[in-house]
Amino acid sequence: MTPSDPHRKAERVNMLVLIALTLGGALICALLALPFSGALTWAFTLAVLFSPLQSRLEKYLRSSNLAAAVTVLAAIIIVAAPSALVVNRLLHGAVSGAAYIQSELSGGKLQLPSFLAKLEQQVDVSGLFNQLVTTLSNTGASFLRGSLRQAIEIILTFYILFYFLRDRKAASQAARGLLPLNEAETNQLFERITGTIYAIVYGTIMVAILQGVLAGLMFWALGLSAPLFWGVVMSLLAIVPVLGTFVIWIPEAAYLAWEGHEVKAVILALWGALVVGEIDNVVRPILVGNRLKLHTVPVFIAIIGGVLLFGTPGFILGPMAVTITLFLLSIARRRTLGPTP
Repeated sequence: MTPSDPHRKAERVNMLVLIALTLGGALICALLALPFSGALTWAFTLAVLFSPLQSRLEKYLRSSNLAAAVTVLAAIIIVAAPSALVVNRLLHGAVSGAAYIQSELSGGKLQLPSFLAKLEQQVDVSGLFNQLVTTLSNTGASFLRGSLRQAIEIILTFYILFYFLRDRKAASQAARGLLPLNEAETNQLFERITGTIYAIVYGTIMVAILQGVLAGLMFWALGLSAPLFWGVVMSLLAIVPVLGTFVIWIPEAAYLAWEGHEVKAVILALWGALVVGEIDNVVRPILVGNRLKLHTVPVFIAIIGGVLLFGTPGFILGPMAVTITLFLLSIARRRTLGPTP
């Protein structure tokens, strides 16, 4: 054994220790960032969408801080304010409606429709409705308490967005220094990430419009009031994570059943569940896949699997993970086997 062998062995051991420490540190950093995954994901998404506005403002305002502040304000007005207004109105209406129904049922002022009156002979329908309304009221109260957490996440989102916008060039340079890719490959990766975000946003908006149109048309066909207005509201709700068109058509179907329009209630419920609700899982992967030039099946798995794994940020993280992985695999193949003939 030559004298250099122990030295090389020590170098390999040191390298393995360094790799282990680096992986351990990366894991700890990932765990530290996990509670902020939602805010980080939405902030990064908004930063990609609003970075063109930030670039233009920087030219006119000559200050990256001021440009970032104005851009964040624009993002709040365009994205957060309409969503908060719609959700607030719906929550207020739901809680008020639940309290009204409970008081009317307790006072015996509401009469059960015919089909429920017959069922009451075997089942305590009024008691069930009281229990249901109480549950809804408690759920609404829990949702309002949980809204504090959502409010904190929203504040963190726009707080992080400010720095993502202001320091985007420095962050880009730092990422380029860490990635084991050349300049052309790094540019391609960034273009793939940006394209993925635009594709998801495009697919979400298109599906939301389609859901609102289909739901509004059914409202019109059944002779319900203000189909255009409720169609627009349902389109907005379809964009908001966690919420959806069901927030409108489920109470409307229940109201129709209560008023004795059982057939209309069943039609609306089936249309909402089987057509309006399921079209999201069918059309969104097609739209996103077409823009990303990926097959519908992996896009479907990326979106649904991302939501199941990460929650609502999974809408972005799932497809982005698939896009980045496929790109890195193509780079590895190109370096190993050479360019595809």
